[in-house]
Amino acid sequence: MHVIYGGTFDPVHHGHLRLAIELCDRLGVPNVSLVPCHIPPHRGDTGASAGQRLTLLELAIRDEAALRIDDRELRRAGASYTADTLRQLRAELGPEEPLVMVVGTDAFAGFDRWREWQMIPELAHIVVVQRPGPALDPDGQPAKLLAEREVSDPARLRERPAGLVLALDPPLLDISATGIRDRIAKGRSPRYLIPDGVWAEIRRQGLYGACPDGNF
Repeated sequence: MHVIYGGTFDPVHHGHLRLAIELCDRLGVPNVSLVPCHIPPHRGDTGASAGQRLTLLELAIRDEAALRIDDRELRRAGASYTADTLRQLRAELGPEEPLVMVVGTDAFAGFDRWREWQMIPELAHIVVVQRPGPALDPDGQPAKLLAEREVSDPARLRERPAGLVLALDPPLLDISATGIRDRIAKGRSPRYLIPDGVWAEIRRQGLYGACPDGNF
């Protein structure tokens, strides 16, 4: 079973990393692939470039064998659309390998606004991770999709290559990349919210308004 967890990772933080490890445990897989997007179609510009975000990710997981980086979206021109990534992965994995994509409930609430969203369940299973925020609109397409395809046992995802939805409510660290960027821009330390190596590289490059000479 191949599991991907996408996002901007702008910057990557301990909340991202802890969730990825939790996914390995809950889904019973040896590794999870982190997929940084190039140009996110549903938000504004990133605070760091694609190359800078990739460098931070590499530093964050260098001592963790369970986490891998799939940089295909960074190497693909234009906006990063999930359907394109899944179609490419499906071609590589073959028609029978279970493919799983991970998304938070906040993003899943707008799932029917994604490009080619109807095709996504035909290409992969969807794991919806509970995040703070309003519940799904019971009359909306995402809630209907969940009701039609939901399973409660992660083992069910191994029975077929795609098409199921699993809702998970793992313990989450209340950390946001937006809050980290704001903290750095205000000259406050994000230490222990992000890996030390990531913070050192942010200071070295002066990302997010960090002072390169700062020692906090």
